[in-house]
Amino acid sequence: MATAYQERPTHHAPHHRQAAEPSIGDLVEAIGQDVSGLVRTEIELAKAELTQEFAKAGKAGGMLGGAGYAGHMAMLFGSLTVVFAMANVINIVWAALIVTALWATVGAALYVSGRAGWRNVHLKPEQTVESLKEDARWARHPTS
Repeated sequence: MATAYQERPTHHAPHHRQAAEPSIGDLVEAIGQDVSGLVRTEIELAKAELTQEFAKAGKAGGMLGGAGYAGHMAMLFGSLTVVFAMANVINIVWAALIVTALWATVGAALYVSGRAGWRNVHLKPEQTVESLKEDARWARHPTS
């Protein structure tokens, strides 16, 4: 049985065209988002690593501080032992003065050596600054 009314689609089906290639702007945006995501991920990783390393450094620093204090006490009591031992030969006042002068000489030598070493310390990270300058130059002129 034929019907006088035939169903027809009310809209035309789109032709199957090839997907349009993304524009250069779209590609640059995608690259920017990828680089941004990568940098964020790297920063988070660096933060996590530094947090762990700072915790280890804090513990190690505390141990070194305790060792320094124990060493100080050992030197103090060792010095007193030397003073009392010398007191058997000379007056205790002279013995204490000699040990004090010895420690003053050691302290002065360490101060002069430390001060000379401090002059060689450069707190500005020269290589990092130069590397960042090179990166900035490249970013401005990537083809050169």
